[in-house]
Amino acid sequence: MSWSSKSIDFITLFTEDLEQSKAFYQDVFGLRLIFEDENSAVFRFANTGINLLRAGAAGELIRPPAVASRDAGARLVFTIGVDDVDAVCAELAAHGVDLLNGPVNRPWGVRTASFTDPGGHIWEIAQELSRADGPSPAGVGENPRTRVVLAVYPLPA
Repeated sequence: MSWSSKSIDFITLFTEDLEQSKAFYQDVFGLRLIFEDENSAVFRFANTGINLLRAGAAGELIRPPAVASRDAGARLVFTIGVDDVDAVCAELAAHGVDLLNGPVNRPWGVRTASFTDPGGHIWEIAQELSRADGPSPAGVGENPRTRVVLAVYPLPA
């Protein structure tokens, strides 16, 4: 089996307030609920499912590690490619979403802004800049398709 030919089908995000998180994913991302029970709500982006799971119900899924609290620090960032970061920021503001940072042009040729969902998970929107907007490293700006990318950042020791 080759891992390189596989995709990430689902990502499970732990949340303390399932109802608030469910409303966020419906209202802000405009996603349709595809499954729900007393402990979870499931949505789908184009090729990746998001399973929102009550933190209290997650222990059985990940044991022996414990579920980290919302305030334990960032451990990952989800990135969604968009055509216009500034326009999406305006949409986020209309939904009452506060930005963590941005919009800002990054040195690697991408304009980004970040925000959190009610569970504290960080989402980044990213727009590939044209070469006229600034230098673009090799490979950046070559593929304008919208996508979801998972970037994992380790916590400092």
